[in-house]
Parts: sequence; structure tokens; C-alpha cells
Amino acid sequence: MQKTILITGVGKRIGLYLAKAFLARGHRVLGTFRTHYPSIDTLAELGADLYQCDLTDQAQLDELILTLKQHYQGLDALIHNASLWLSDDDPVGVDQIISQMMQVHVYAPYQLNLALAPLLQNREAMTDIIHLTDYVAQKGSKKHIAYAASKAALENMTLSFAAKLAPQVKVNAIAPALICFNEDDDEDYRDKARAKSVLAREGGEAEVLQAIDYLMQSQYVTGRSLALDGGRHLK
Repeated sequence: MQKTILITGVGKRIGLYLAKAFLARGHRVLGTFRTHYPSIDTLAELGADLYQCDLTDQAQLDELILTLKQHYQGLDALIHNASLWLSDDDPVGVDQIISQMMQVHVYAPYQLNLALAPLLQNREAMTDIIHLTDYVAQKGSKKHIAYAASKAALENMTLSFAAKLAPQVKVNAIAPALICFNEDDDEDYRDKARAKSVLAREGGEAEVLQAIDYLMQSQYVTGRSLALDGGRHLK
């Protein structure tokens, strides 16, 4: 049965992979993106409904919410994939670093969940909200304090929304560590990154898709965070 799935941040990496996978299965995919990469044209050709929105801009977020509520009668899943990664020494300054981290990882998901809850609650079957958090939400990070704190807030928000929206909407999180390298990552960096987990490898985007499939198919899992980290906690 065709599902309507909203994924934030579909321009590259995990979001792009998920969007393509769900489109290939015949689902209706709604996607948001901040920057217009060539991949956006590809997704449009595949049939995705796409909306450009900078989640750090409250006016654009407000417009996105209004548009979604006007154009769609229901949602089967809302996947919060959009992410922004700034180190604490980024030249934009500490006030903008923490502000942008919280806007993308906390304020935007919070507002989207509340505004779109009616679209998730009017389905006959259970529906899903899935937050993509991060391994550092539990561990912290010396160089990315603002990022880690915002992802921890998103993980905590999973608990609150799971309680608030039950029993119709399941709300869970996925906390990945190393999923896929960037093309320009050198071999020395890759070796060091792999060595952080006992499985000593990158997970690959398919691991995220499989985790999402599990959560969406489950009738009994909510308010949980699923770790995809290759056993980093065992090192």
C-alpha cells in the first residue's frame, strides 16, 4: 500500500538515499532541501514533491508548515533527517552556532511535529515520526558541544512526543555514528574513524533504511532510540 512520507534534508547522503528508496517502492515522497543540488532535479524526475526551505529561517519554516497543511490530507511517516554540523570554533560565532544547531535539530522538528500531528493522526493504521539523532547525543563531544547538545535535545524530545501522540503515532529515534564517508575524506581519517567501533567499518545508508523499515513495521516500539554505531560503546 502506498504511503506518504515526509523526509527533511533530501539533497544528499542519507536523505537522498531514503528518498530514492521509498520512491522506488512506489511511495509518495515529500522532501525538503536547503540547497539545490543536481540530486534535487533527479528526485523531481522520479516523482518526489520537493520544497526548498532553510530550517534556520523561521519565516521559511512557517511557510513550509502552511504549505504542507494546505496541500496534504494525511501523512504516514515524518522522518527528521535534516542536519547541520558546525564545530564550536566556526567563524560564524558561538551565538550563531548554538542558535542554528537548535533551530535545525530542535525547533524545526518540534514545530513540524506539533503542526503535522493531525495529518499523522487521521490514518487508520499506526503512523511514525522518526528523529535521526547521533551517537554523540549520549556521549557528548569536546569539539562539537552545540551540535551534540542539540541532538541530545532531539533524542529527549522523542520521549515526550511518543507519550503525547500515542497510541496512533509511534515516535522513535535512530542514533547513527559512522554511516558513510564523504568523498574527500582521506584514507588516514577513514582508518581512524573505522577504528572507533568494534566492527571497524562504516555502516552504509542501507543500515538506516533497514532501521526505519523496522520501526515503521513495528506495532509495539515507541519512545526508543535505536543505536547504529558498530559497537562504539564497547571500545
